Amino acid sequence: MSASLNAAVATSAVATSAAAVDPACAEPLPVLGRDVTVPLVTGGEVTYAALDYAASAPALQRVWDDVAAYAPYYGSVHRGAGYLSQLSTDLFEQSRVTVAEFLDCRPADQVIFTRSTTDSLNLLAAVLPAGCQVFVFETEHHASLLPWTDAQVTYLNAPRTPDEAVATLERALADRDPYGPALVCVTGASNVTGELWPVKELAAAAHAHGARIVLDAAQLAPHHPVSVQDLDVDWVAFSGHKLYAPFGSGVLAGRADWLQQAEPYLAGGGASRKVARREDGGVDVEWHTTAARHEAGSPNVIGVYSIASACKALTEAGFENLVARERHLIAKVRDGLDDVPAVRVLSLFGDGAPRVGVISFVVDGWNSSHFAAALSAEYGIGVRDGLFCAHPLVRTLLGSEPQAQGECGAPEAAPGERSLNAIRVSFGAGTPDEHVERFVRAVKELVADGAQWQYRTEEGRCVPAV
Repeated sequence: MSASLNAAVATSAVATSAAAVDPACAEPLPVLGRDVTVPLVTGGEVTYAALDYAASAPALQRVWDDVAAYAPYYGSVHRGAGYLSQLSTDLFEQSRVTVAEFLDCRPADQVIFTRSTTDSLNLLAAVLPAGCQVFVFETEHHASLLPWTDAQVTYLNAPRTPDEAVATLERALADRDPYGPALVCVTGASNVTGELWPVKELAAAAHAHGARIVLDAAQLAPHHPVSVQDLDVDWVAFSGHKLYAPFGSGVLAGRADWLQQAEPYLAGGGASRKVARREDGGVDVEWHTTAARHEAGSPNVIGVYSIASACKALTEAGFENLVARERHLIAKVRDGLDDVPAVRVLSLFGDGAPRVGVISFVVDGWNSSHFAAALSAEYGIGVRDGLFCAHPLVRTLLGSEPQAQGECGAPEAAPGERSLNAIRVSFGAGTPDEHVERFVRAVKELVADGAQWQYRTEEGRCVPAV
């Protein structure tokens, strides 16, 4: 970052010590909304327990402060000669460097800013070479499962162990045409079970068979360090809104060749280096070969800067500490749920599999939407229920046909009837112990005593009856 930018965009953020601490004593990172209170249907108010990090994590206070400090200096990026425009361009490009460092990218890798993980993977799908074969497990989030419409796709069945995942991929790759391009798409951590996938081993299997691999790190990057070089993946994609950064930005980082050889994802200003009229009345375009080739239009500089700020904040806090504290919270939740026989935690790889702070479960005798509504209305706890935009995986885990269709979040049964949906609790660096302790207590009370309030169905969801 330039000296002028450092002077202009000064923040009061203080780097958190990365020294090892006792996870039971460690303080959560400050996040927005930590003091928000919400009303309860039973009367009174309570501090809101945000336990839906897997959908959108609250913004770190550090990120918000950095963005607020920059906001008065906001200007157009790559488009102006004025001081604020130059400053904003400097900040935008330095953010690209920060993200590359956060991901431990290779020197020749490109970092492209997108709108989200979904946008990143659709971008990669749009630049696949002709005849590319894609291999993807049915366990993926829809952002990873669905973009490959113009490729020959092989959907792999859900594995039940990490070793089975590697073996399944190796068998599929061994059967493919070995002379054409191929891509493997895999998650780093499941958005349903939170389980960590054997990314490094899958990458080795892909490369051994001449294929490339893209890592969906949407649920991994906020919880664990991600090294492109150590994992040996070709691309990585993630979203800012799961990385404690607001404003709707994402990242696709990795090898440049397929990206440079393809037509721009969006055609327009910024992607074009030179445009000229031809004598026949047409237009000739020379496209950029840098990341700008796929960043047409005015970029979301505030969203990009917020991602870079979050990357810095997590690095300075120390992932060793963050992981240790999260394991402490996971143990609290798992121990609490294990005490309730009516609760079944969903898992592919077994109860002992390492995971991030994402846990999905069902409760005997409860519709998941009803249970989630009671957690919110009676305890001030925000979780998610449904199929989590991973319909084949959730239905496989619940014992239904994985091909069955459903609508994200829409319950399929009335309160008290069996539901094919599940409940997901998720947490991270900003979660205090009290929130997960309240959640465990609420689960036990609801199972033992039932809901204190009456609920009804409204537009496909259970809501408190007024």
